[in-house]
Amino acid sequence: MTATRVLVLNSGSSSVKYQLLDMRDSSRLAVGLVERIGEATSRLVHTPLAGGGDERRERSGPIADHDAALKAVADELAHDGLGLDSPELAAIGHRVVHGGLRFSAPTVITDEVLAEVERLVPVAPLHNPANITGIRTAQALRPDLPQVAVFDTAFHTTMPEAAARYAIDVETADAHRIRRYGFHGTSHSYVSRATARLLGKDPSEVNVIVLHLGNGASASAVAGGRCVETSMGLTPLEGLVMGTRSGDIDPAVTFHLKRVAGMSTDEIDALLNKKSGLVGLCGDNDMREIRRRMEEGDERARLAFDIYVHRLKKYIGAYYAVLGRVDALAFTAGVGENAAPVREAAIAGLEGLGLAVDAGLNAARSGEARLISPAGARVAVAVVPTDEELEIARQTFELVK
Repeated sequence: MTATRVLVLNSGSSSVKYQLLDMRDSSRLAVGLVERIGEATSRLVHTPLAGGGDERRERSGPIADHDAALKAVADELAHDGLGLDSPELAAIGHRVVHGGLRFSAPTVITDEVLAEVERLVPVAPLHNPANITGIRTAQALRPDLPQVAVFDTAFHTTMPEAAARYAIDVETADAHRIRRYGFHGTSHSYVSRATARLLGKDPSEVNVIVLHLGNGASASAVAGGRCVETSMGLTPLEGLVMGTRSGDIDPAVTFHLKRVAGMSTDEIDALLNKKSGLVGLCGDNDMREIRRRMEEGDERARLAFDIYVHRLKKYIGAYYAVLGRVDALAFTAGVGENAAPVREAAIAGLEGLGLAVDAGLNAARSGEARLISPAGARVAVAVVPTDEELEIARQTFELVK
């Protein structure tokens, strides 16, 4: 029997998201989430999908650590005849947020690979430790099975040095690994290729601007299938206005807050990462709620929306200049896929660049990849649902098959 299944794990500091896929047809056999790990109120939500089933099961109660969480996941999968001991399981694919410059492709995990991921913890302190914990736990459960790391940063390693370097002292930058790495790479990779398919072209023939707009948000310029620029930098803080992150800001603001407001480094970090962006501007980071408040005449909500859209326009224009020729602009992730007013506002006034949306197509709800630009538009505008789990599974399976 040929092994064709891949288990995808996304381990957070207190959660594990997972999907089991069959790569013969990219179908999902099961999906689930373990959350609040280490708390008395832990919860596991599991949905088996094999054979057309979708009966969700939940269990509540303390789950002490990631080891217990993955054992609980294994039990749920075994209940559906999809256990980790199945000979049909080809590999486990792990989302790893930061791979630095060394990892530009999916990588079979060895002790050496894990050591390098650990060395990158200072530039990804919230994410890499949790990713490492998930990997080690999965290795203990199936030490004989290939475990593959798929890095959020890998897709962006093709950026030229002119885009990736910050204009600071080179020796200092190199000593402390300071450069633009970019994130959401699996999403940008998947969406740029899916957009090319939507146009009936090979990715090597297409230049695409991808806007990944969720609570975290990032933009990328993709030329012929290769990333040449992205908005997030050393950390996911740089770039677009996000749900709770500021995005681009004058670095001197941090010095000002320390000197004038007496804020500590940790307080400034929390301000820019957790209390800024949309929530800092208007108290809400849900675009649906912001739109509702705007319709009621709320000026703070209106200002937050306008700042969010203004930043989007700046990046669209900048990436148009970087690419020189743009074949498509693709919106993806929660806001990008579902907030028609954001898409309309981001494109408004850019007709001179060949960008426009058809009001009817833009307003229509759909879970499918689709064009929302008018027929014959010079630049295609698309809505392309992202699928990071499928991308991780695809890259994992192609490496080990």
